[in-house]
Amino acid sequence: MIGMIKNGTGYDDIYNYRNSKYFINTVKEAKNWVSRSGKDLVIFAGACQSYYEALVSAGANFASSPARVLIDFVDPLVVAEKIATTENYKYVTINDIANDLRDGTKGISGIGARGKKLLLND
Repeated sequence: MIGMIKNGTGYDDIYNYRNSKYFINTVKEAKNWVSRSGKDLVIFAGACQSYYEALVSAGANFASSPARVLIDFVDPLVVAEKIATTENYKYVTINDIANDLRDGTKGISGIGARGKKLLLND
C-alpha cells in the first residue's frame, strides 16, 4: 500500500498520508519512554512515502522518505546495522550511510545517532 493518499495535495498535510500519523504517535511514545527510563534509543520511523519532516520533528533519528519515494525494504536494515556495528563513541550521520542505500538521501535521511557497539572496556 502506498503511503500517500491518491489525489492528495500538499506534502505538509498529515491527512494526505495513510499511516504517518501512526508512525508519529509511536515515535512520540518511544521518546516519552526514553525520557522516563533514561535509556538511549535510536528511532527509525516511516515507510514508503511517509511524512518525513513530521517523523523527524516527532523525534526519530532516521526516517523515510524525504523525497516521497518508494524505499528499498533493505534500507532500514542497512541503517540499523550501521548503528549497531559502530562504536558507541562515534556519531553516525546519514552521510556515512547514504552510499549504501538504494536511493541515498532521497529514500532515507535524519539527524544521526551515536553508535551502539560497546568496546570491551565499557
